[in-house]
Amino acid sequence: MDDLFDLYVIGGGINGCGIARDAAGRDLRVGLCEMGDLAGATSSASTKLFHGGLRYLEYLEINLVRKALVERETLLTAMPHISWPMRFVLPFHPEMRFEGETPVSRMLSKVMPWMKGRRPAWLVRLGLLMYDNLGGRKILPATKTLDLTTDPAGAPLDDRFETAFEYSDCWVEDSRLVVLNARDAAERGAEILVRTKCVGAERTGDHWVIELEDVETGEKLTRRARCLVNAGGPWVENIVRNTVRVNSSEGVRLVRGSHIVVKRLFDHDRAYFLQGTDGRIMFAIPYQEDFTLIGTTDKDHDGPPGEVHCTKEEADYMRRFVADYFKTDIAEDDIVWTYSGVRPLYDDGAKSATAATRDYVLSLDTAGGQAPLLNVFGGKITTYRKLSEAAFAKLATELETGEDWTAGVALPGGDFPVDGVDALRERIVEAAPFLDAKTVRRLQRAYGTDALRILDGATVEGDLGRHFGAGLYERELVWLMDREWARTAADVAWRRSKLGLRLTKEEVDAIDHWMRKRRAQL
Repeated sequence: MDDLFDLYVIGGGINGCGIARDAAGRDLRVGLCEMGDLAGATSSASTKLFHGGLRYLEYLEINLVRKALVERETLLTAMPHISWPMRFVLPFHPEMRFEGETPVSRMLSKVMPWMKGRRPAWLVRLGLLMYDNLGGRKILPATKTLDLTTDPAGAPLDDRFETAFEYSDCWVEDSRLVVLNARDAAERGAEILVRTKCVGAERTGDHWVIELEDVETGEKLTRRARCLVNAGGPWVENIVRNTVRVNSSEGVRLVRGSHIVVKRLFDHDRAYFLQGTDGRIMFAIPYQEDFTLIGTTDKDHDGPPGEVHCTKEEADYMRRFVADYFKTDIAEDDIVWTYSGVRPLYDDGAKSATAATRDYVLSLDTAGGQAPLLNVFGGKITTYRKLSEAAFAKLATELETGEDWTAGVALPGGDFPVDGVDALRERIVEAAPFLDAKTVRRLQRAYGTDALRILDGATVEGDLGRHFGAGLYERELVWLMDREWARTAADVAWRRSKLGLRLTKEEVDAIDHWMRKRRAQL
């Protein structure tokens, strides 16, 4: 049965692409379909951090935090082009008050009733001490205390903040993480189909018959696989009930997380971890050199998963939240972009969206010895690789899954050391001295050592072809279309990059026209 896949994955987000990559590296025949673009939904709408989740300690999700903390440095070493260390400043003031219904706050109020509504300095220090040590940190520096009256991190903050704690986590370019996992999977033999929807799947004895449809042309395709993985993200429950039509009592809680991007609020490269009086936290993070990323919210989402946007109420809430810490208010006109995604959290019955677990749940359905279906619920971007390993542990009785292999193995372009960023940048400058510094930095952060392959043979700017604006040349567009499944200008401007923040509408239209024309000629 030469056309039989070992594994077929529905969903081209981080979990689906991570599983496909892992499977291909285990010498399994694997395919993946995605009804839109890779990272077209939740996986490009995160806060873009590899982090343990400091706030989850208050919910006593110790195991989740530990797993994520261990993963930070494992992932960092495998992708130093799209992920890098970042320091977070947590301003503190003894008169700060918080409304909180977390397990820790309830215990504190019971044991020390005079502490009700407070998060004292010793509790913050204890949490950060755990955060420093739960994951066996080797690369990232430890927590320290800052004097905000002298440290530059205090300059943009309200004068009432004189002390802060500074700790480590990692930044990650989330949508590029997805695409690079898909690229590595494809280079290891996986079939990756974008704009291809799974419209039905049915067990036939010991395998699945999977019906696919190209959403652009309407072409029908059929695939057969021994195992089916439902990594549909926000659509996972819909796929269970309406696509594969399997009875299940498990479901997802759709939680909307929104972000705003504003003009740069501060002139240093550290981020801020801000605590709200409502018990929530907010990040303010340096973004794309000229901006600040602020987020996120936690709201239950009642509409269709694909219909999600940052509401004015959410944007105003985030502006007010941050303005309570900074000297400068954020005007509505300062917002240059908003985005929103739906987190498909496992429905554990939690009272609030904020309290719902962020851990993943893998559910294996074999229907009494028939072809297996693995449903993926929840998860964090930081633990995607561990989720994949757990998936193959679940499938070990159904497939010859081999050994785990992905820990520390470089993604495409990531084959250089964590401390080798400056050296790589110098190599790119040497290869293309005609490029401006901002474009060099962007290419290095997006492509790593692959930037040298994109620029290979170019001795003058004209060798890169047409310039579409903001340092985007025809040579790069060809790479994105041929190697990264880009089909539209939106794929390029908002997922393969964030050049949409800099390109004009006319430039975006020109990119779209050029891409359509090239696709018609292929």
